Amino acid sequence: MNRTEPFNILFLCSGNSARSILAEAIVNHEGGGRFRGYSAGSFPKGEVHPFTLDLLGRLGFSTKELRSKSWDEFAGPRAVEFDFIFTVCDDAAEESCPVWPGHPMSAHWGVPDPAAATGTEAERRLAFAEAFRMLGNRIRIFMSLPVNSLDRAALQTRMNAIGRTKDEPADATP
Repeated sequence: MNRTEPFNILFLCSGNSARSILAEAIVNHEGGGRFRGYSAGSFPKGEVHPFTLDLLGRLGFSTKELRSKSWDEFAGPRAVEFDFIFTVCDDAAEESCPVWPGHPMSAHWGVPDPAAATGTEAERRLAFAEAFRMLGNRIRIFMSLPVNSLDRAALQTRMNAIGRTKDEPADATP
């Protein structure tokens, strides 16, 4: 994987309104020119969840290019060629995905769906903050890997291990 241009990462989720959008924003905010993030859904909602946009905006992340879109947008011959694809919801991980140009590496990094959270508005917003924290931790671990110097097998092992990370809630006590 020795190259100088940014690595393109696609995050997939069924609705593309929360988790995959959060991951795309994190990569583009923290990727430092080494990584470029994208997101899509198998059954996109057609709009980004308002709590997603609100959280990202409050944290100083750009939201102007974020939109809910189908993974079909990235499956054509003129589409972006991805180096890595991560599913961030269990539904998308179990679906039959398109054939992606360039044979990208992939792994499953399941995160609970904040859009499905119930309770008070504060509790629902906390679910978005927790999803953001979990994805941010995994993405930062991934971006710290020496991607250019690892062979595909070693990189795949590490990508899979990141997805198995047990994320404790921010307020968990040891």
